[in-house]
Amino acid sequence: MPPKLPCGSWPSPVTPELASAGNIRLSMLRTDGECVYWLERRPSEKGRSVLVRRSPDGQITDLTPPSRDVTTRVHEYGGGAWAIRNGNIVFSDRTDNAIWFRAANDTEFRCLPSTPHQRYADFAFSPDGRHIIAVEEDHSAEGEPTARLSCFSLDGTEPLHLAEGADFYAAPSFSPDGNFLAWIEWSHPDMPWDATCLYIARIVRDDAGNQIRLIEQQCLAGKNGAESLIEPCWENDKTLIAISDRSGWWAPERFLLPSGKRIPLGKEGTETGQPPWVFGQRSFTCLPDGNLLALTVSDGQDATILIAPDGTVTPVRMGAPEQSPELLKMTSDGPEYAWLDAPPDSPAAIVIGKPDQASEIIRMSTALPYSRDDISLAQHLHFPTEDGATGHALFYAPVSSHAAIPDGEKPPLIVMVHGGPTARASAAFSFKVQWWTSRGFAVLDVNYGGSTGFGRAWRKRLEGRWGLTDVADCIDATKEVLRRELVDPNRIAIRGSSAGGLTVLNTLATSRIFAAGTSLYGVTDLRALAAETHKFESRYTDRLIAPWPEGEAVYLERSPLSLADRIKAPVLFLQGLEDKVVPPSQAQTMSEILRRNGNIAPLHEFPGEGHGFRSAETLKQAMVLELEFYGKVFGFRPNFS
Repeated sequence: MPPKLPCGSWPSPVTPELASAGNIRLSMLRTDGECVYWLERRPSEKGRSVLVRRSPDGQITDLTPPSRDVTTRVHEYGGGAWAIRNGNIVFSDRTDNAIWFRAANDTEFRCLPSTPHQRYADFAFSPDGRHIIAVEEDHSAEGEPTARLSCFSLDGTEPLHLAEGADFYAAPSFSPDGNFLAWIEWSHPDMPWDATCLYIARIVRDDAGNQIRLIEQQCLAGKNGAESLIEPCWENDKTLIAISDRSGWWAPERFLLPSGKRIPLGKEGTETGQPPWVFGQRSFTCLPDGNLLALTVSDGQDATILIAPDGTVTPVRMGAPEQSPELLKMTSDGPEYAWLDAPPDSPAAIVIGKPDQASEIIRMSTALPYSRDDISLAQHLHFPTEDGATGHALFYAPVSSHAAIPDGEKPPLIVMVHGGPTARASAAFSFKVQWWTSRGFAVLDVNYGGSTGFGRAWRKRLEGRWGLTDVADCIDATKEVLRRELVDPNRIAIRGSSAGGLTVLNTLATSRIFAAGTSLYGVTDLRALAAETHKFESRYTDRLIAPWPEGEAVYLERSPLSLADRIKAPVLFLQGLEDKVVPPSQAQTMSEILRRNGNIAPLHEFPGEGHGFRSAETLKQAMVLELEFYGKVFGFRPNFS
């Protein structure tokens, strides 16, 4: 039996080095022929993202040089920073905002015409390989940047603007014959999970075929502003698939052209799709036989399904894909796929395989130097909310083969509040959770009202009530854990990042259940957020709080700065100094007011870090600082061995 040691002081195999420098972030997997491509964000290289290829012979190669960072800052959150077609590669570089291209038969990348004032994302190659369309964000003028769809001809001519006028564009997609383009657009005050429009247009070319333009633009769906349409993908030249939430749940729909007739697909009460905070997300794959392979969420739990042309749904066992699997090749006994697997009991990995069969791991985000006996798995927890709904959360018990809870002691609890607030707590393996559970903490990850994966109605619970519903749900979830006597009622901390930081601070001002809190680059002044934040989120609070500036009084009332006198628990602030989403002044002012009130409110700032920490040293330091902070509050000595 392992020794009984005070919770919080357990020796843990999840070292600061393992959870920071040793943990590569894998994302945006694509296949091209029988090659598999993906991005690796490497904390050990200051968070640089590298494009990696696995060739059919099993060789894994970095494709981008050490001087390049395959990242874009469009919408500040980025995503969709690269594309591949028939061996041709294009990517955006974070360091200079330039677009770099390499033809399939070349060995070096060349820079396409662009300026440092433009940012690009969501690239799409034309079927003939002569053009690239991208979402462009133009920062050359004062005020909000301008968005448009721009086209690059690979003969080296200047880019052309194809579509503009809306506030935002996303997901350009060529029809297989190259004669049509589909895309998504929306405008203030909507966010893409509120209301978007699905457009198509005919493509015409000049006599030489070097320049293209769009004619006969048609809005296929979304004119009434009552649905969110995302992820358009051509099934063939006459059929387009896109995800819509007009039923109350995001689900694929088939659009028949030219009539525009819509055929709903998927399973009622499940959600296929995720909030497009970043570009390049894929929740379904069109297969050559007319089937769709789709990722779904039901009651917070992930699954993979196969949707037949007639709408019949069949469950598929393929691990826990983070994005829709990509077709790798057809074999005599069926299709083989590549996907990014994010299971609950091991770190994320790139795998290849077939449904219902063992898969081959070709790349891991990290190798665990310990067994599954030290991994805490999520328990799905329901709780009653104050408005009579059924709440959703994930509970993790402390787990260790190196220590046990002493007799008569209950573990301290870390309540986690995800950002967004339009995001979701996932049961996938995460050092963010295991860092705590392996040291004797329990963790409660709350999918409060406004979270995705539970339908449009659950998202809309937060409309006009940010700072209220989220706070109440976090308190109610914690009360349910206390009712079940799972944790120590005197040792409960709450932590959250970005929008979750606002929820943390408002929760501390509302309830005395929590003995400490941590805000990571969290919102403290809603008025400043509405007036100063970047374009993508500049009207986000119109729905979450009230129209700005008409509702300024509500912004003031809901801001943690206005509630500072009611916060008595110690609060730790962690903030990047290059944050363009939540400027450093927000954490600085809140920490200063709390300290002036006699509260414990240390602030740690990280040069070179933006909204979300990237470098290994920052990630390591932030984890250590937070654990030491709770050690002082709860009276234990952390063990970093």
